[in-house]
Amino acid sequence: MEPVNRRLFLGLLGATAATATVAGCAGSGGDSSGDTSGGGGAEGAAGTITFWSNHPGNSKDTETELISTFEKENPDLTVNLVDGGKNYEEVAQKLNAALTGNDIPDVVVVSDVTWFNFALNDQIAPLDDLFDKAGMDTGEYVDALVGDYVLEGQTYGLPFARSTPLFYYNKQVWEQAGLPDRGPESWDEFMEWAPALQEAIGDGKHAIAMYDGANYLDWTMQNMIWNEGGAFSKEWDATFTDPETIAGVERLKKIQDDGFLVVSKDSITEFASGLAACAMASTGSLKTATENAQFEFGTAFLPGARENKSCPTGGAGLAIPAKLPEERKINALKFINSITSTQGTAIFAQATGYMPVRKGAKEAQEIKSYLESTPQAVTAIEQLEFTRPQDNARVFVPGGGARIGGGLDKVLAGEPVPAVMEQLQSETQQIIDTQISPKLG
Repeated sequence: MEPVNRRLFLGLLGATAATATVAGCAGSGGDSSGDTSGGGGAEGAAGTITFWSNHPGNSKDTETELISTFEKENPDLTVNLVDGGKNYEEVAQKLNAALTGNDIPDVVVVSDVTWFNFALNDQIAPLDDLFDKAGMDTGEYVDALVGDYVLEGQTYGLPFARSTPLFYYNKQVWEQAGLPDRGPESWDEFMEWAPALQEAIGDGKHAIAMYDGANYLDWTMQNMIWNEGGAFSKEWDATFTDPETIAGVERLKKIQDDGFLVVSKDSITEFASGLAACAMASTGSLKTATENAQFEFGTAFLPGARENKSCPTGGAGLAIPAKLPEERKINALKFINSITSTQGTAIFAQATGYMPVRKGAKEAQEIKSYLESTPQAVTAIEQLEFTRPQDNARVFVPGGGARIGGGLDKVLAGEPVPAVMEQLQSETQQIIDTQISPKLG
């Protein structure tokens, strides 16, 4: 199998990195209101495009605005926006169930951990042969973000709501602790700073907040493990029991054992409410922090990211079910092209904090205004150079993220790290060997 190449553009970063700006949330987002009807059926009306979304970053109103623009430009087409679930996982579960019949969407949100299995099983369509027919120029997208959806030379999705984590820090607490106005350059430096941060933040509060294992700790934890030289996997070999991987997890456990860590469903909530001096959280949380924090805060690269290229990307793209007739696939691509256009992605990024996915979006007034009003967002632009592809064990192995997150929760609950990692190693490799390897060319 050809590697999924997410960083083809690094040599062109001077032009491209500035375009892949302000980032977004790793996972859920959205609400559960609105139309919950299903799709139009595989043989439904070609003039109706059914779009299943979880409304990443509470974006339903913005999606509705972008749909209205598309319908005005394409009066012969109508878009039916359907609530596909409260998060990416629920959308994937609903799609998986729907694929056994004909009540399917034309366009569906697929996350970094859900698209691959649908592609591997030929359930979402390869799009390359349809781009010209839909009038699309995929060269206008940020190259690395399109590359995230490539399997064996075929493109199975296009970027929509893309993200990276950031390091958020409370400048007032930093000053009280006598620290320089920047994030820690490494986790070793953070551990040196942590006692002073803990003293400055006070009893009943914590030096740092992170997601818990049920809510994307497995995503951000790649940074800590990569910095130790470990990984969840290397290509299709699980590496949970490698000494470097175990060292990364032991680092997390020590931060907790020393009393510095609080984990929660959304780490930015702990941070913005003043209960944590700093947080690892999605760039999509920047809007929440800006609206809720009653203190001045800064953003920084993840510890070690600059030295080790140890920042993961995340978020979601848009895909089209394979069983649809070609006419509906082409109409679906026209819709995707519209809502992720330079103007569309600029509007979406300004409203949600997700990355604009088109190279030209940096020139859109919406992005210029956003960066002027929220200078912390510039960090996401600069950090993109120091990202790397996520480990296959998390994003491509069925249930990988949830499995790893559950293991990390066990570690934080007191179970021995080696035992937990041995179980993850065995379970993950078995799934790779039985469910994935036989299907790879």
